[in-house]
Amino acid sequence: MNREDVTDLIIQAKVSKGIKWADVAPKVGLSKEWVTAACLGQMTLTAEQAAAIGDIFDLPEEARLWLQEVPYKGSLPTSVPTDPLIYRFYELISVYGTTFKALIHEEFGDGIMSAIDFKMDLQREANPMGDRVNIVMSGKFLPYKTY
Repeated sequence: MNREDVTDLIIQAKVSKGIKWADVAPKVGLSKEWVTAACLGQMTLTAEQAAAIGDIFDLPEEARLWLQEVPYKGSLPTSVPTDPLIYRFYELISVYGTTFKALIHEEFGDGIMSAIDFKMDLQREANPMGDRVNIVMSGKFLPYKTY
């Protein structure tokens, strides 16, 4: 068994049991965004969190141990995504990436937005012209240091 196998077990159980990510998160005590990333193999869980996920998805003990290992991060199989939804994020960065960079540097200076000290909130936004996806991302600004 490896971490990818554990992700497959979680997804299989999610589908067969009709579980929603938003229902898993409160049982772990964290956001649906972080818990989903963890279940999909992108975050390291504590023993307590792994036990909760293991109980929800009926995972064997070995799988629960794998949830506590630091994963190889980066879940896309290709450098340019082929899944249409994920590709739109790639397209978003292709079109607005330089705008994000220019505005962040203008406001904060030379540095980056952390994806480690980071949080995200994804919500459905009702709209009479068609519902919208509302994603708020917040990452700590980390300035480049001179030495």
